Amino acid sequence: MDIVILAVVIAVVVVGALGGLIVGSRRTKQLPPPPPTAPDITAPPAEPHVGDEAETPREEPRRTVEEVDLPDGSTPVVIEEPPTEAPAIEIPEPTAGRLVRLRTRLSRSQNVLGKGLLTLLSREHLDEDTWEEIEDTLLTSDIGVQPTQELVERLRARVKVLGTRTPAELRGLLREELITLVDPGMDRTVHTENETGGPGIVMVVGVNGTGKTTTTGKLARVLVADGNTVVLGAADTFRAAAADQLETWGERVGAHTVRGPEGGDPASVAFDAVKEGKEMAADVVLIDTAGRLHTKTGLMDELGKVKRVVEKHAPLDEVLLVLDATTGQNGLVQARVFAEVVNITGIVLTKLDGTAKGGIVVAVQRELGVPVKLIGLGEGADDLAPFEPDAFVDALIGE
Repeated sequence: MDIVILAVVIAVVVVGALGGLIVGSRRTKQLPPPPPTAPDITAPPAEPHVGDEAETPREEPRRTVEEVDLPDGSTPVVIEEPPTEAPAIEIPEPTAGRLVRLRTRLSRSQNVLGKGLLTLLSREHLDEDTWEEIEDTLLTSDIGVQPTQELVERLRARVKVLGTRTPAELRGLLREELITLVDPGMDRTVHTENETGGPGIVMVVGVNGTGKTTTTGKLARVLVADGNTVVLGAADTFRAAAADQLETWGERVGAHTVRGPEGGDPASVAFDAVKEGKEMAADVVLIDTAGRLHTKTGLMDELGKVKRVVEKHAPLDEVLLVLDATTGQNGLVQARVFAEVVNITGIVLTKLDGTAKGGIVVAVQRELGVPVKLIGLGEGADDLAPFEPDAFVDALIGE
């Protein structure tokens, strides 16, 4: 029995020793490192989806109508608009001596008329062939048949009496005869004083393409430069942008523009322009008229109507016909038609700085019996000059 107990004790001791060895060996082994923990990353907002892919809307706090503060209407909401700067008012060049300053613009006309005549007259022997050349030069300069014949006859007589001819004598002779032909005795003043005491009324007529609206704007500058206050009437309601064009010209010199709807009644616009000119105590009302109509009414009938309506306020002081100097004889045909309807009192010749012949001044005056009062010598704002016979002839024949 003692032997059995001893055997059991030994067995327990052996088992305990073996168990301790096993546990010790496990402790000596390194445990594997723990797996890394993933960082917290905030997911980007999901893109919006539609249809079946749309997300379920989130529950957000909302306010009822009673909880929202609404304006009571006692204080009006003012929306501030950015301030608009008024266009700067320009000061036009003085009109006195303007033609003298622009004389170089007549160089092409000078080559055809003045220098051509001086070259022919300077020949040693003036035979019949030379006089025919002189006559042809005058005719190609748009002077006209009758004025040409008169000038050739006077030149023949004076050259015969003069005998020996120096360049200075020839130039002086030609200058005198051309000034006589241009007729310096004509009244070339643009009349702007109304007998009734109100503003002077000036109506500008002419076909489209002659530079009529531009000339009206430049004429406003001429009048402002001479110390007048001007109201513009944009009665050319049938040409697209004509009223805008005229208003732009007026804004540059501080002139008020009266206009109507596009395609409206031109006579109504002219009437309102004169009315506002009186109310504003302006010095001059300048009315631009249509040069072409898109209705069944004839152009001349419409111009006659404008004239009659304006004269309900006061008689017209000036009716200026704008002619393109480069059109030559075609311009004379236009002049005849307009003169029959609106009693032309003065001529404005435009584009004399181009290929125009200087003789058109003589021809149109002879045709209508009215003076050329203004000439256009370029595209600049102040290139419209009062016509001065002496300065004009000097520009034609050169120094």
